Amino acid sequence: MLDPYYLKERLRVILKLPIDEAGEALDKWVGSGRRCRIPTFVKLQRSIVKHRAAILASSEHGLSNGRIESMNTKIRLITRIVLGFKFPDALIALAMLSLGGHQPVLPGRK
Repeated sequence: MLDPYYLKERLRVILKLPIDEAGEALDKWVGSGRRCRIPTFVKLQRSIVKHRAAILASSEHGLSNGRIESMNTKIRLITRIVLGFKFPDALIALAMLSLGGHQPVLPGRK
């Protein structure tokens, strides 16, 4: 059986390769994922086969939705913080304050 850490790290390296090398390396990784008996990797290789073109395009252009996912997670956390508030304005204000980039000067602070 293949080492799961090795499979994970190999995939990470593949996604950083130039596009002309990434396609062939990704196909080899999919073969390893098929032979692996770990259900998570078998499911992952199926997803990679299904979305291969989009994965390679993302790798080629250097695009990721990581920042959007980060922002969504922060908004979920803020939503939990303002659960006791009566109006949604508090949620919107906290989201804009913490994620909007504006940093007002607070009284008594420099």
